[in-house]
Parts: sequence; structure tokens; C-alpha cells
Amino acid sequence: MKAIKFKNSAAQKVYADYMKRMKRMVATLPSEDQADILMEFNSHIYESTIGSIANQEVDDLMDVIQKLGSPEEVLKPMIAERKLIQATKSFNPFHVFKALLLNIGNGISYIFFALLYLILFAFLFTIIAKMVTPDQVGLFFKDGSFRVLGSVDTATIEKYNYKEVLGNWFIPVMTLISIAWYLLITFLLRLLRPKK
Repeated sequence: MKAIKFKNSAAQKVYADYMKRMKRMVATLPSEDQADILMEFNSHIYESTIGSIANQEVDDLMDVIQKLGSPEEVLKPMIAERKLIQATKSFNPFHVFKALLLNIGNGISYIFFALLYLILFAFLFTIIAKMVTPDQVGLFFKDGSFRVLGSVDTATIEKYNYKEVLGNWFIPVMTLISIAWYLLITFLLRLLRPKK
């Protein structure tokens, strides 16, 4: 993106400050998305100020910037949408988490997905807990029917005669379930995202 050159130094300073704020806002996006957004806004500013005379440049630029809005407000939904697209293409957990945080205010469906990812963290927590207290964490049955998936204190296990059925297979099984759960909910999130 080529920076616009203004004749008036005050206009140049206002423009530079505005574009600096824009760049700071889009910094979390991939470089291609950053370039697209910055070029779109830069083009709009250029087209709106191209015929300005030197002593009118500041007023014309301020008018355009006011119409565009502050980068912190106008870019928020755009960044949230692009981050969601990035997350569901890459399946990167960091990008997914960031996209959900940015989109949490954009509808109940994103809150629902945040809860589904919390369940995933619960699965991961049980794997770690199984390594720490192997006798108290697992898939517990009593008389052939399911009772608990997770942690149970020793007194309850003895009182109700719970049997942990997976034993040493608990960690591999929960790891596979966690991976499958992550892929499934991220794929469903991909279906929810806006089409590009």
C-alpha cells in the first residue's frame, strides 16, 4: 500500500496517525487480510481527498475520517469476521480462541460454541487429573450402567462400589475423544462463519 502524500503537513500528520491506528487494529490478521483492509480504507481516503487544495486538505481529510469512523470501532466487526475465517481454515486452537473472543458479542451461537470449547477443556483436564490421581479419575460404572466420567473421591468409590472400566486406556481414549470433539466443533464453527 502506497501512503498518500499531502501538501499540508497537518493533513499528513492526521493521515499518518489514522493509518497507524488502522495498522495496530489489523495486526492480528494474516498479512493478506491486513493489506486488503488497509488498501480499502486508503483508497477511500485518496478518492475523497484527491481534488483538495492545500489549505483545505485538513478539513477534507477530517471529514472523510469522521465518515469512516474510528478504526477501533469500524474495524472491530471486520477483524472478528476475518479472524473467524482464519481460525476455521487453519483449525489452529489459538486462532479459534481469539476468534471466539472477538465474536462473543455477535450472537448466541458464538456463546454456544464457547461452551462447547469449555467442554473440550474439561476433557483435557480429566486427562491431566488421571495422571495425578489415577484411582480417582476415570469412567466409572456400577452394576453395568454408567455413573461418572471424571473425578470421584475414594470414599464415594468405595461407598457405591464404582468400578473404573477404562483403566490405563482412559488417557488414550480421552485424548482421541478430545481430538474428535475439537475437529467436530471447529468444523461446525466453519459452517457458521460468513461465506467469502
